This record gives sequence, structure tokens and C-alpha cells, in this order.
Amino acid sequence: MAPPQGQMRPGRQLAVLAGILVVLYILVFFSGGASGGWKDRLEPRLGLDLVGGTRLTLEATNTIDGRAPTSDNLERARQIIESRVNAYGVAEAEVVTEGDRNIVVSLPGENRDLSEVGSAAELRFRKVLKIVDGSGAIPSPAPSPSGTAEPTPSGTPSGTASPAPDAEASASPSAGGQGGGAPTPSPSATPSAAPSPTASEQPVPQSIEEQRRAVEQKVGAEAWAAANGLQAPADLSADPTLAEKLKPFGELTGREVAVLPAQMQFNVPTISCVQLDDRPPASISNPEEQVVACEGGYAKNLLDQAKVLGTDVSDANAVRDQTSQWVVSLNFTSSGQDKWTALTREAFNNEGQACDASALGDEGKCRVAVVLDNEIISSPQIQGVLTGNSQITGNFSNAEASELAGYLSYGALPVTFEAQESQNVTATLGESHLRAGLLAAGIGMLLVIIYSFFYYRLLGSVIFASLVLSALLLFGALVVLGRQIGFTLTLAGIAGIIVSLGVAADSFVIYFERLKDEIREGRSPRSAVSRAWVRARRTIISANLITIMSALVLYIVSVGTVKGFAFALGLATVLDLVVVFLFRHPMMTMLARSRAFLSPRVSGLGRVLPPRSESAQSRNPRVKEA
Repeated sequence: MAPPQGQMRPGRQLAVLAGILVVLYILVFFSGGASGGWKDRLEPRLGLDLVGGTRLTLEATNTIDGRAPTSDNLERARQIIESRVNAYGVAEAEVVTEGDRNIVVSLPGENRDLSEVGSAAELRFRKVLKIVDGSGAIPSPAPSPSGTAEPTPSGTPSGTASPAPDAEASASPSAGGQGGGAPTPSPSATPSAAPSPTASEQPVPQSIEEQRRAVEQKVGAEAWAAANGLQAPADLSADPTLAEKLKPFGELTGREVAVLPAQMQFNVPTISCVQLDDRPPASISNPEEQVVACEGGYAKNLLDQAKVLGTDVSDANAVRDQTSQWVVSLNFTSSGQDKWTALTREAFNNEGQACDASALGDEGKCRVAVVLDNEIISSPQIQGVLTGNSQITGNFSNAEASELAGYLSYGALPVTFEAQESQNVTATLGESHLRAGLLAAGIGMLLVIIYSFFYYRLLGSVIFASLVLSALLLFGALVVLGRQIGFTLTLAGIAGIIVSLGVAADSFVIYFERLKDEIREGRSPRSAVSRAWVRARRTIISANLITIMSALVLYIVSVGTVKGFAFALGLATVLDLVVVFLFRHPMMTMLARSRAFLSPRVSGLGRVLPPRSESAQSRNPRVKEA
């Protein structure tokens, strides 16, 4: 029989809740990122304090000229810091911005020294001396293009530079050059084929000499002697024996390659761009030394000393030239302009360390590489002595020109950072944290359930079922949010969930005690359920909204793991409200129609229910409901 008009239909609310659960767990098992077996799909994303790893929170203070950092500054810094972190060769590294000043670096499963990742970007201008193939492949005995010391045509980044008609000079890469003036999408390092060893596996010696001796011992005396004797890039296709001798160098990690002399890094063909890109950024930051860097992932460049630094650039902007093409306009400081003029004169006249034929652009001119940390982001040809402001031109889109200008500007105006929070957690400690957190949550939930059954009896089953449903909703939400927005559950997040148990228990107490008050006033249990809900609803909503607002404020003003606590507390409280409206009240309405609910011993309302022989009407004539 249909319920009277105006009376709630509990089946509808329960159906809505069931639909939410079905949709949520469809997302858990079949949404993007769900892979592996069912156990893998049911695993939320865990924070470093639960699985081990390193977390560093950096706060941007200001730029070198004292101005507050902008959102563009922060995003550019995030990209560069991400490329530095990726140079460690770790998997699933995460670099994200928090608010308008913070950058959080997370390396799950790894304990690393991240003190250098927040340092100012190292921007260098270096003349390109030579280029060879950087694939690292060992050729077959028959000669092949991949085994020659000269790079293939497509592997030679080309560029042009010519004085502009208005007395400005132009560094202009050709449209077809691979990595000439066109910037790469982001300064990201190519992941290493072999992950860098952790400190526990291979302690890093203190001095360069000790590190080189460790590398020599690893590759063997024969390989080291063969590499040390190279005066130019080796032609392995002409000497298969030498190829076999140098093969161990292809098995070195980026950190190990970084300690080798620049000439050895360049001359040994089995040292690939994958390894070179995997080096720590600081390994090529010395402006007084020649270095090796890759362009496009396959062209290995020998670069001269850095004659111009990023701090010599005063400004760089993406603008349109007279032909409406997008170009990058470069402005230098007064001292920087003198250095830039001297460098372009040396490159144009091919003075000093002369650039080899392999390093010339497609118009036969020497090139100058713009190196950010480990990566060449542009290498235009120099077609004249540049005595004024310069332009890097090419087939740029607006986005490409803006990106290159951003890299150049960031080198001149780096954002400075202060470490706000640094945390190293071993995998063993993380596992114990996880066990302890789950145990604490289980004990808290068990105590609430025991108290509920002891004090409320049948009503305790409603509390138990509500907590189970809240747990299912929360668990599914954590899994989905971990895949979609990268939310990670930390130990602080588990603490927030435990605190939310108290909020959930409080809403039970408010409702059930209000129900007792209604029965004491002489109303029947069925009537008391609906009236108690109306009177308790506002209090429950107010209490939960206060908790949600507190969690929101805490999330906005906090950093690091405290954000995880606030997010988990707010999420669990919101889901508790969902369960209150879609399960708890409908279930109480259904129970009020059952005989068991009218039994004082079973219902837990024994102290307030009248004897079964008495009716609510006889005890209180004002009550009209039966």
C-alpha cells in the first residue's frame, strides 16, 4: 500500500544510495588508470609516509629583482624542478603546485637528497664545437650510417643568424632543423634505461676522483684504458674489437657518466643521450668547463665554456617581427651585452675553440647552444656580430615562442625558494605507519559499534550499517580521486578519517536522543521518528557544515601532509551527510513500522517506551497519531 501523501518513501532514498555505490565502484574497476587484477584496482594511492619515499615542500619567496613571483614564474619553476627530479631516474615522481607560492616534490619509494632541486635554474650560452650520434648503438661489423662518427643529416640541429635590417641582429634557426630554434615542449629529461642505484645499494664517494675510480672499477681496466686513449669520437664500425671493449660504458647510470671527463663522455660512442640526459643538472653547471649535452634525444653536442650566463639576460619576449612571424626578442644587461657580442664575434669568425664541420648549421655558420640545466633548448646559427638586442627567429607559433622566451627569462629572473617541509620515510617505516593507521581506524570504529549496540541495541545495527556504508563510499572515493586528481592518502589523512568517526557518532547521538525525547512526550515510535528527524536535522547539518568549513580553511592555509588531513576529514564528513539523508533516516522510518522496534528490550528504547498494554493516546490525549 502506498504511504499517505506527504509521508516519505524510504525505498527511494535507499535506491539512490545504491545507485551512487554502483556508479562509484564501476569507476573504481573500469575508470582510467584501472589496471592489473582486482586487488590492484582496489588500491588507493598511498602517500610517502605509508609506502616510503621523500617529500619536499618549497615556498617561492621572490624573484631576483625582489618582485613577488607570478603564476607563470611558479609554473615555469615547476617544470624545471620536475625535469631535475626526473633526472634521478625514479618512477612516479610528482611535482605539483599548491596555492600561489608552494611547490611540493614527492618521490614515492625513494629516499633522495632533494636539496638542490629548488636552486635557481642554470642557464648557459655555449658555442657548439662538435656533434656526433648519441644513440649509443653498437653497429654491426659492416659499415652503416649509425656507426659513423659524423651525425646523419637529420641529427644535425641547424640554425641561421643574420643582422636584422634595423641594426638588430637575428639568431634564426631554419624551419627544418631538428632542435634548432624551436623549443621542446618542456625541459624534461629522458628517463634512464637503468634506474640510479639508491644510497644503500651503492654509496656515492665524496670526491670526483673517488667516483671516477669507482666507475673505472665497474667498467674494468681494459674498457677504461680504451676510452681514456680516445682523442676523437671512435668509429666502432671500423673496429668491432673496440666496440666490445667500450660496451660496459653503455651500462653506466647517469650519475656515473656525470663524473667522467667531458671528452670521454663525447668520444665514447656507447655513452648515449639517454644516459647523458639522466645526469644530475649540477654536473654540467660549471661555466669554466667544456661539457656535453644532447639535443633532440639523439645528437650529442660537445660545448665550449659558457661565455654568457642566464643572469646576463635582462628580458626575453615573444613578439612579431616585420613579417608578422613570431620571434623571441633578447635583451641583455650592460655587462651581458658585451659578453654576448664577444661570443657572437667568436662564433661568427670561428675563433678560439673552433667549431667542427659537424657542428655547422645548414648555412655553414657556427651555432650557440642555449643550455638549461641538462638540456639544449635552442641552438641558432650566428650570422653576424651582435652588438645590440637580438632575436631568435624561426617557424615559431605563439606558444613555442612564448615558451622559449619563458625559459630565457627564467634564467635571468629565477624564483628563489625556501624549504618549508622535508620528509624522508623508509619503506619499512611506511608499512608500519600504514598498519598502525589502519589498526587505529579499526579500533575506533569497533569501539563506536560496541558502544552503539550496548546503549541502543537494535538501533546499534543502524549505526553499524551506516558506518559500513560510509566506509565503502569513502574507500571508493579515495581510489577514484587518486586516479583522477592525484589525491594520495597519507597518515595524516587516516587521522582525519578517524576524527570523522567522532563526527558521525555525534550525529547518531543527536538523532537518537531527540527520538527519546519525542517518545517521552507521549508520541508513538512511528510518529516520534519523523518528528525527531525534523528537529535533529538542522543540528546535524549545522555540526557537519562547521566541520567541513574548518577542514576547508585548514586545507587552504596549510601545506604538506596537513592538507591531506583536512581533505580526508572534509570528504568523510560530506559522505557522512550523504549516509544520514539516504540511509539512516529511511532505515529508521522502516524500523518504526516493525514489531521489533516496539519492543523495549530490542529497540534500546526500554527506558522511555510505555508498556505494550498502554497506548500513546491513553497516556497523552494530545497525541492523535497511532
